Amino acid sequence: MGLTALQAHGNGLGASVNDYRGATTAARFTGPRPEFAALRGQCGVYDLGFRAKISLTGSDRVRWLNGMVTNNVRDLAPNHGVYAFLLNPQGRILGDLYVYNRGDSIVIDTDSGQSEKILATFDHYIIMDDVEVTNLSDRVTALGVAGPKSRDVLVAAGVTLPETSPLQLQSIKWQGLEGSLVRAEDPEHLAYEVWLPPDGITQLWNALVAAGAAPVGSEALELYRIVSGIPLYGVDIRERDLPQETEQIRALNFNKGCYVGQEIVERIRSRGAVHRKFTGFVVDGVDTIPPGTKIIAAEKEAGEVTSSASLQLGAASKILALGYIRREAGVPGRAVTIGAASATVAQLPFRDSELLQEESSLEERPA
Repeated sequence: MGLTALQAHGNGLGASVNDYRGATTAARFTGPRPEFAALRGQCGVYDLGFRAKISLTGSDRVRWLNGMVTNNVRDLAPNHGVYAFLLNPQGRILGDLYVYNRGDSIVIDTDSGQSEKILATFDHYIIMDDVEVTNLSDRVTALGVAGPKSRDVLVAAGVTLPETSPLQLQSIKWQGLEGSLVRAEDPEHLAYEVWLPPDGITQLWNALVAAGAAPVGSEALELYRIVSGIPLYGVDIRERDLPQETEQIRALNFNKGCYVGQEIVERIRSRGAVHRKFTGFVVDGVDTIPPGTKIIAAEKEAGEVTSSASLQLGAASKILALGYIRREAGVPGRAVTIGAASATVAQLPFRDSELLQEESSLEERPA
């Protein structure tokens, strides 16, 4: 895995590093607990260099991509984005991505670990279409800024901050560099992405830290992801999974017309449901729950854990887990057994009032 642009240009920024979502990036600065607290309560800045950017140009780009992904690209307003899946003909998930309409082009944003497969799939399906695919990952990188004070920090760092809605993208200039600002998807938690050329990313990082953002590594980002109930492709979403099993209905549009795998998605909808669902679990009395641990309901195997994080509440220890369970057993509040431990099915995202007291200390249990 290659270094992110921030790691390559910033000489490591004094952080330990690890491989995360297809790239080598900072793992931690002060530690997962204070970094996670900054993301939830103040402002944290983090490397998004593990995200790949792919451009589609050509007169057929909109029609062609609309026939490839599960969400509606045809009617996507300029400078707005959607989340979508890329499926195989059997309806299984090959990858997930964000699609942004840039007017004269389409930009796809996905994890670097998925980019090779996505590019190969695109190449397979472009036959007589006027579509040109360009990997922009060596030209564009990004930082994320999250937390209730993120807007103030961006302004203090000199980033122009227009009013935006979730997944709206705006062109900006910073220190003479052309870039883009994207409002993150979750309307409940304020977050932004700033896209810039790689040679300007260290200066932006330093400006945001000077303006009050806490540096955040991938370990805290994983905690943030799990608590937010966001599945990660390759960990919580696998190629064997069907779209409706993931509970990510935001990725699906049922009125857009045909696309690869659409027949399977529509058949599931017309028959009412899939047999299992992606959800959360709160586990008591253990220190760790490895991925693949089986879930038992009514003395029968009902699912499995895909990722988890450890949460310490005073003297009590809990595990927050994500995974799949049979739909009839996946009722929030229902008691189940995970491994040898007692657990409760939880609605996603996990609720702050129950789980995220200020004194909590968190430690990632990687998938």
